[in-house]
Amino acid sequence: MRGVTIIGIGSTPFGVLEGKSLKEIATIACLDAINDAGIDKNDIDAFYLGNYISGILVNQETIAPLIANSLGLRKDIACTKVEGACCSGGIACRHGFLLISGGFCDIVLVAGVEKMTSASTEKNTAAIASGMDWEQEGKTGLTFPGFFALVAQRYMYEYGCKMDHISSVCVKNRSNGVKNPRARFRKEVTLEDVLKGKQIVDPLRLHDCCPVSDGAAALVLCRSDWADKFTKKPIDILGAGQGLGTSTAYEMPNLVSIGATVEAARQAYKMSGIKPGDVDVVELHDCFSIAEVVDCEDLGFFEKGRGAFAAFDGETRIGGKIPINPSGGLLSKGHPVGATGAGQMYEICKQLRGEHENQVKDAEIGLVHNLGGSGAVSTVHILRRR
Repeated sequence: MRGVTIIGIGSTPFGVLEGKSLKEIATIACLDAINDAGIDKNDIDAFYLGNYISGILVNQETIAPLIANSLGLRKDIACTKVEGACCSGGIACRHGFLLISGGFCDIVLVAGVEKMTSASTEKNTAAIASGMDWEQEGKTGLTFPGFFALVAQRYMYEYGCKMDHISSVCVKNRSNGVKNPRARFRKEVTLEDVLKGKQIVDPLRLHDCCPVSDGAAALVLCRSDWADKFTKKPIDILGAGQGLGTSTAYEMPNLVSIGATVEAARQAYKMSGIKPGDVDVVELHDCFSIAEVVDCEDLGFFEKGRGAFAAFDGETRIGGKIPINPSGGLLSKGHPVGATGAGQMYEICKQLRGEHENQVKDAEIGLVHNLGGSGAVSTVHILRRR
């Protein structure tokens, strides 16, 4: 396998991007990444685009060719939309990694995009629910807030914690988001604010749930032996894993562990030779407060049952045992579902370059975790600065 390196990154803010279409925001992020890499657009050999629900929300499909043409990319390259629910961006990144590591391409552009805020809450809820098994669970009225509420209830039952512990994730991530100019929410909340918020699905309240958002992010990947020609701050991809989980909640052997995450992490750790204790900074999929708790355990940073207590004790803050979501995560930055995985990669690259607005000191190795469906699919990437 050839080495793969990230040589360019770009991102729009995440939030309400009024007056800009899906095509426009994706084009902005991609051009930023291309310019950051210092390449010519004709150097790009392939284009992967993560997107989840543009067909439902903005009546636009065939969006990879649409954006490739907007960018003026060569007509002899493969341009492909990748869909894996909220993991679409992460899967696009892994596909780009595999093309280069396998020797099929030298430079690949990967991106993720979603335009959500122009649609109603009802339309967004229904669209996002298409990521679960419709015949088995969708028709019953189960939504993702409902699914993760079940996870939270079971977690508290299994490990004896309270929502005070789980919701401390929200307080930490909103505090981190204050410093991130790309975050949708840049205002701190107290634990009391979270616990007294509007109930969404018991026991989850408003601040326990990430906000729908518009946004796009992009990366330029390159064969590692070429990277120094283009950038003075190369970020190597040491490992890339993708795991398959169950498509329904009732099939899960254990509600407090996501099998796809465990498998994706196993692959990435094995490929990279990195262990959880070697990682300096993490961006993981905190679509709900309980998701961060379960994720950090499944990724190997804490034993099962410790994640909520670790968050409450400050172990996941900057300066703690393992800084998690210094960008603010999905809870603060927002969740434009098809763009999130690429956006997480962008944030970790900024950390490893030493350029982040909420910098983790001397960060050398970062981990990115993306999740889709009811635990159906997950990707994990491990990155290191040279």
